[in-house]
Amino acid sequence: MKQKAPVFRNGMGRDSHRFLSDDSSKPCIIGGVIFDDVPGLDAESDGDVVYHSLCNAITSLTGVQILGGIARDLLRKDGITDSQVYLEKALQTLGAQKIVHVSISIEGKRPRFEDKIDAMRRKIAAVLKLKLTQVGITAISGDGLTDFGCGDGVQCLSMVTTVEELDV
Repeated sequence: MKQKAPVFRNGMGRDSHRFLSDDSSKPCIIGGVIFDDVPGLDAESDGDVVYHSLCNAITSLTGVQILGGIARDLLRKDGITDSQVYLEKALQTLGAQKIVHVSISIEGKRPRFEDKIDAMRRKIAAVLKLKLTQVGITAISGDGLTDFGCGDGVQCLSMVTTVEELDV
């Protein structure tokens, strides 16, 4: 007699972008939240490193190329630069896998993240249809040890945990 058993999987993703010049009018969007005190990130899209790293984590779970495939096509064919749209498309590739937790680690000397972590958590929870307690975010300055720690850009690492009920 077959039984159902939960199978947990972890997907890891990473993304990074440099800042544009200080006179750029492109907004800086990280974790779905606008940061007014820094220039935008250098990317064809809005450059949201958090959403991009989440897309890459989902790619590591499914094998479906989100940023190099689906997002690139949305950008080239439809001009879509909103990384939230890419993330929503990534969610459609999960099949029976259900996200149960995301852990996000951001590195950058700038902008200052402390005051916007709660807003980022709320935004990400809403997009992923999770409870706020299922979204964890940490941010570090990098202490000048990397390009990100020197203020040249922002890097993000993400872990996405899913569960799927399988016959055993």
